[in-house]
Amino acid sequence: MKKKTRTIKVDYLARVEGEGGLHIKVKNDEVVDVKLKIFEPPRFFEAFLRGRDYKEAPDITARICGICPVAYQMSTVHAMENAFGVQLDRPLRDLRRLLYCGEWIESHTLHIYMLHAPDFLGYPDAIQMAKDHREIVERGLKLKKAGNAIVSMLGGREIHPINVRVGGFYKLFSRQEFEPLIETLKWARDAALETVRWTSQLTFPEFEQDYEFVALRHPDEYPFNEGNIVSNKGLDINCSEYEDHFEEQHVEHSNALHSILKKRGAYFVGPMARYNLNFDRLSPLAQESALQSGLGKECRNPFKSISIRSIEVLYACDEALRILEAYEKPEQPFVTVEPREGIGYSCTEAPRGILYHHYRLDEKGIILEAKIVPPTSQNQKTIENDLKEFVPKYINLSKEELTWQCEQAVRNYDPCISCATHFLKLDIVHS
Repeated sequence: MKKKTRTIKVDYLARVEGEGGLHIKVKNDEVVDVKLKIFEPPRFFEAFLRGRDYKEAPDITARICGICPVAYQMSTVHAMENAFGVQLDRPLRDLRRLLYCGEWIESHTLHIYMLHAPDFLGYPDAIQMAKDHREIVERGLKLKKAGNAIVSMLGGREIHPINVRVGGFYKLFSRQEFEPLIETLKWARDAALETVRWTSQLTFPEFEQDYEFVALRHPDEYPFNEGNIVSNKGLDINCSEYEDHFEEQHVEHSNALHSILKKRGAYFVGPMARYNLNFDRLSPLAQESALQSGLGKECRNPFKSISIRSIEVLYACDEALRILEAYEKPEQPFVTVEPREGIGYSCTEAPRGILYHHYRLDEKGIILEAKIVPPTSQNQKTIENDLKEFVPKYINLSKEELTWQCEQAVRNYDPCISCATHFLKLDIVHS
C-alpha cells in the first residue's frame, strides 16, 4: 500500500535568534536527507576588522551578538594579548571571569525560561506560559536581570559593553561599589537552585547519541576563557593548534559554514560538552545540585540541556560571589600593552560553546587578517545528524506534534544564528 504523503512547514522557527530553514525528506518512514538552511546573508565582520587598530577590535566584535558580546570581546582581547605577549595578574583575570559570569547568567536564563521551557510545558511562547505560570516567568526575568547587572556595571552597559580593553579594563570599581551586586547575587543563587529543581521535573524524550563533545578544560577551573581544547575522544590541544584539527566547509544549502573535526566529522560544543568534560571543575554546590537533580556526572540526552544550563547558571552565580567576596581593587585597571608584529590565538567559552579567534597583526598593531568561528556554526552538523536520528522515532506523530518535536530538538542547542548568520524555517516532505 502506498504511503500517504505529508508535508510539514514552519515558515520561521520561533524562539531562536535569527532566520533560516530546515528541509527534512522522509521516504518509506526513513529520513533520507536533512538540510539546515541558513539563508540570511553573511555580515563580514572579519572583513570589517582588517585595517583597524587592535584597540578597536573589542568594541567591533562585541557587535556580532547582542546576547553574548562578552564572549566576542574576551576572545578578541585574549588573542591580541597572545600576539603581544601580555599576561594579566590574578585580580584583573578574576574580573574577566566575573564579566563572563554575568553573560552566562543572562544568556542561559533567557533561553531556559523564555525560549525553551514553553516546549516542555506545551505553550507556543513565554507570554502564553506566563498566564498559567506567572511566578516562574517572573523568577526567570529577575534572574536574568541579575546577570545583566554584572555586565552593566563591569562592562559599562548591558548590551555591547564598552569597559573592556586589551590589557584589562578602562575603569575599575571599589569593593564598596560592588556590595549591592553581592546581595543581588545571593538572591540569584537561591533562584538558580530553584531553577535546577524545576527543570529536573520536566519530561524529556528518550534520546541519547554517541557525541564527540568538545570544550575547553582548565587545570583548576570550570572553563570560561582559558584552557586546552579537549574532547571525550582523545583531542587535547592548545588553541593555537585549532586550525590543524578543525576545518570549515561550505555547503550549498547554507550561508553559514559547517565546522567539522578533520577526518572525524561532526562534534558538539556548548553546555552539554562543558558539563561532560568538566563536571569535576564545577563548584561543590553545583555538583551536589546536579547529582540531586538526577543528571549524573555525564549526560548524552540533548533535551536535558535545559537542566545543564540551569546548573551552569548556578555555577556562575556561585563563582561570581566567590570573586566578589574576595575582591580587592587592583592598583591599575590595565597592564601596559606594546603592539608588535605577530599572530594571536584565543578560544573562550561563549554560553553556546567554544568561540575561536585568530588575528595577524603588523608591527603597529594593525589587523591584517581575522578569523572568527562561532559556536553555532560548529554545532550545525550535529543538529542535522540529531534530526536524522530523532525523526524516525516519532514519524507516526501527528503533523503538529512532529513539527513541535523537531523545533524543540533544534532549540536544545539554543542556536544563535545571528552570530553564524541566521535561522529557521521547517519543511518536512514525505515521499
